[in-house]
Amino acid sequence: MSYCDYCNSPNAKLVHKEYHDNHYGFRVEDDNLLFERLVLEINQAGLSWETILNKQKNFRNAFDQFDIQKVANYGEQEIERLLNDAGIIRNKLKVNAAIHNANEILRIQDEIGSFNQWILNNHPMEIKQWVKLFKSRFKFVGGEIVNEFLMSIGILPGAHDKNCPVFDKILDESPKWMEI
Repeated sequence: MSYCDYCNSPNAKLVHKEYHDNHYGFRVEDDNLLFERLVLEINQAGLSWETILNKQKNFRNAFDQFDIQKVANYGEQEIERLLNDAGIIRNKLKVNAAIHNANEILRIQDEIGSFNQWILNNHPMEIKQWVKLFKSRFKFVGGEIVNEFLMSIGILPGAHDKNCPVFDKILDESPKWMEI
């Protein structure tokens, strides 16, 4: 069952529907929002997306609204705080990946101006190339995480079925060069 089909089912939760209708597949350009999506996708690994969506506000608070500069400077005290925060996923590998990835995004910003521009400079590519590129710079990223991240931010097609009403909305709002 596709995600769009799920949203039409009686089992669909409101949190899924809101994300589906207003966020999933829409183009994201702000570096802090891109970082947030990456961190959330990484934290979803092994868990349900519903769990992550229900904890999204807690993640924002715990990670200083996903301010890349602040997260990049986290030390042992902040790591310990995050690992004791029951409102988020308390996984040391995922917490360390968030900090590493924030630092990597800062390096990308120094190199070419923004994380968003780095993504756009590499578009279009096949998913295998994207995964290789992400693995060369980031931690805790594999095929599923990279694919979902890129679909969620409107870079890769597949976020919505073509018969989903959100599909046309995304198509209308996307730059003409984007593949949907």
